[in-house]
Amino acid sequence: MTTADPTPRFERSVPVIPEDFDELGHVNNVVYLRWIQDVATAHWRHAATPEQQARYAWVAHRHEIDYKAPGLPGEAIVASTWVGAAEAVRFERFVEILRASDRKVLAASRSIWVPIARATGRVARVDEDVRRVFSRS
Repeated sequence: MTTADPTPRFERSVPVIPEDFDELGHVNNVVYLRWIQDVATAHWRHAATPEQQARYAWVAHRHEIDYKAPGLPGEAIVASTWVGAAEAVRFERFVEILRASDRKVLAASRSIWVPIARATGRVARVDEDVRRVFSRS
């Protein structure tokens, strides 16, 4: 599911709470989706200027997730993300959810995100300055 890193990775520690675990004692699959969205949003807020953030919001168009290994209680988790190919209004984003101790991939995702102009609430093409930071194409 993942591809060679075309743009630099952004990483952050993921807080894990007791409610994140299912009845089998594993991180629940829907929690991985929350972490995927959280790290994508954190990456945008970290790398985009305040002006860019004022102009655009992002919505997920599609998520594909491969669950590789269970996250277990007591494990520190890291979310790592990077942006892949970009079309006119569709940006590919990859996320890996990793066990911090050995960097084992617990889940890997490929998502398609669409920029929305905050002024109109409609899909929009991003400015070239955003494209330079967030895409390889």
